[in-house]
Amino acid sequence: MEVILLEDVEHVGLRGDVVSVARGYARNFLLPRRLAEEATAAKVAELRKRDELRARHEAKTSDEAQAVARQLEKAELRFDVKAGPSGSLFGSVTPTDIADAIWSEQKIRVDRRKIGGGTIKRIGRYAVPVELFPGVTAEVRTLVVPEGGELPSDAELAAMEAAERADAAPAEAEGPSEIEELLVEEDAAAEAEESAEEPEPEPEWRADADAALADE
Repeated sequence: MEVILLEDVEHVGLRGDVVSVARGYARNFLLPRRLAEEATAAKVAELRKRDELRARHEAKTSDEAQAVARQLEKAELRFDVKAGPSGSLFGSVTPTDIADAIWSEQKIRVDRRKIGGGTIKRIGRYAVPVELFPGVTAEVRTLVVPEGGELPSDAELAAMEAAERADAAPAEAEGPSEIEELLVEEDAAAEAEESAEEPEPEPEWRADADAALADE
């Protein structure tokens, strides 16, 4: 089943991607949680039109990319997000979020798949690498700030992260996550269907009987 992702989904794709997933996974996980919607022809065409519009603002030569890099390195992105007392986010800041912010604030189109650093899951100060062209990369200053507050010092951030890791260590022994369980169930169902379709092997006595008749 083809769906359009409405959010970045780990191991599946980024927001705006058209991906093919198992029907059960879509109906039981992606669609109910509004992580995706069904990929109709009209919606796919709308996505392509938007991407074509943004592509006009993408660096197409090394010289253009270097000029864009200088512009981005002067910029600073800020995300005000909900976070717990340990600095862990209730959600995340993804490469897609960063690409959207660069477009919104700088009107520069960057390939979100060439934004390094991975998904940001803690408050802090980040230098996010963005590849603009082969051999041309800019580091974009990015602040992930607790909603309604300000960023602690680097030393305080490090202490908060260390404390959270110490608290989380016992939890690592727990079972798989909900999404992992769903994927396991999907695999098991697929294996069961394949097994049901395979013909049962002939018993050994049948082969012996056929051989005896041939000798006669």
